[in-house]
Amino acid sequence: MKINRTHHKATAQLCAVLGLVLLITVSCAREDSADVNEGVMPDSSGQFSASMLEEVLQQDEQTLSLSEVGRVEEIGSSRRNAITRAVERASPAIVSITVTGVVERRSSVQEEMLRHFFWQNLPREYTFQNIGSGFIISEDGLIVTNQHVVGNGDYDIVIATTDGNTYDGKLLGTDGLSDLALIKIESNEPLPYVEFSDSEEVIVGEWAIAIGNPFGLFEDGRPAVSVGVISAKNRDFRPDPNNPRVYMDMIQTDAAINRGNSGGPLLNSEGRVIGVNTFLYTGGTSAGFVGLGFAIPSNRVEKIVNQLLTAGQVALDYDPGMEFTAMTEELIYRYRLPTMHGLLVTTVNKDGPAFECGVMPGDIITRIGEERVISDMHAWALLREYDEGENMELQIWRDGDYYETDMLLRKRLRGDKGASLEQ
Repeated sequence: MKINRTHHKATAQLCAVLGLVLLITVSCAREDSADVNEGVMPDSSGQFSASMLEEVLQQDEQTLSLSEVGRVEEIGSSRRNAITRAVERASPAIVSITVTGVVERRSSVQEEMLRHFFWQNLPREYTFQNIGSGFIISEDGLIVTNQHVVGNGDYDIVIATTDGNTYDGKLLGTDGLSDLALIKIESNEPLPYVEFSDSEEVIVGEWAIAIGNPFGLFEDGRPAVSVGVISAKNRDFRPDPNNPRVYMDMIQTDAAINRGNSGGPLLNSEGRVIGVNTFLYTGGTSAGFVGLGFAIPSNRVEKIVNQLLTAGQVALDYDPGMEFTAMTEELIYRYRLPTMHGLLVTTVNKDGPAFECGVMPGDIITRIGEERVISDMHAWALLREYDEGENMELQIWRDGDYYETDMLLRKRLRGDKGASLEQ
């Protein structure tokens, strides 16, 4: 029994010493905090107790817990930036577009031989499905996308929004030259929408955010986001040599734009639309993204959309007072013309701007402004860069010489078509 009491006494003394050391350590660490120091003062007898030690440890745990919460909140706050806020602001207005329809199959020579000799009736039509992106620009349901997403036919258009709802889309108008289309959906509630920014104020090197439905991944209702910078501005591009469409003044970005992103918005760090994602350039290396994406600038989009909304099509706001056609081998042979790229003027209105600046039937327009003309589609793209009241500089070829003239653009005064090439 004596040995046991001695053992317990020694153990108690050791615990007391360790407790005292711990209290002194904690007290020294908190000597700058009066509130904590008060919690470790000895009692009226001048002795430290076990209850006082437990209280100090609880205070220490609470202080540590509050500190950890503060650090978590600080880290969470630092993760939110201009990009996350822009995505949060614009995401509700992003839509997925699914287009289905039936088109006629182009018969090959082999298929025609099978039909003729073996009476095999191969299907002449097939059903297709196209998936792309778009974005709502008004609370009443106007949606912008690419023309190559919706096509020109009477196809079924289904719009899916981020809240899980689907709508039937009505095609209000398309413009193949600019590759833009305007769709309308009906909703009982006002819809979230994004606003346009001035694409002339885009800065090379600033953040660019592409958001949309790449590869049809929109099924969960959440658009995909990719981030990069504005790589360049005012890029003129003709991505497909077999397609007459010409893209003018495009915005180049290294934000990933893949198949299905077409028609979605390119945003700035404020969450405003600076362009419509339209195509990527792979350089023949693969079908994936290699850092070259292009978007139609927002200023052109707004101009085209306004015309599609009011007239259903896009037209010049002036009349050049002439008709023309692209140079072809047939025309060169027929009229004994030099072999060159350009536009052969076929008709000139005697009351129009072309006649007033000296353009005549048979002239070949080789340059509009600073651009050499390569096709009639290219010419119409260049003509759209001008507005009524502006001067357009033309270079023309006539009788073996080049001439330059300025055309003042205005509307037609009278209905006379005037002289033509055949006259």
